[in-house]
Amino acid sequence: MGATAAQFLQHLDAGRLTDLPETTSVTVRLDVRCDGCTEHWYLTIADQRVQVTRSSDDADLVVGASRDVFDKLANGQMHLAVALLRNELTVRGNMALLMLLRRVFPGPAGARHPRELGRAALARREERQ
Repeated sequence: MGATAAQFLQHLDAGRLTDLPETTSVTVRLDVRCDGCTEHWYLTIADQRVQVTRSSDDADLVVGASRDVFDKLANGQMHLAVALLRNELTVRGNMALLMLLRRVFPGPAGARHPRELGRAALARREERQ
């Protein structure tokens, strides 16, 4: 298995995340539950950067789940929307920010952007002609 959610979050504020909108300025708290305890991770997202601290302060969006679910999100093995539909995580606050948060977590290994797939299909079609 890959990195844990804690390892992923600790390395998250290393640089810019170009998938995030430049004008976004929000706070997100992740409540990671394990063995009857809750770890709080506080993400401040602004200017395509994510600053990670440990705090239980109130945030624009609060997402809670088990450590196992967050580990799967951090490894690209699960999508936030899937976890929400399976009732494996709870969300409080601005729900629209959940779709922003999915840009912070990695996608599945080997995934490609839809535009890349379209360009490749177009190139194959042009080769056949």
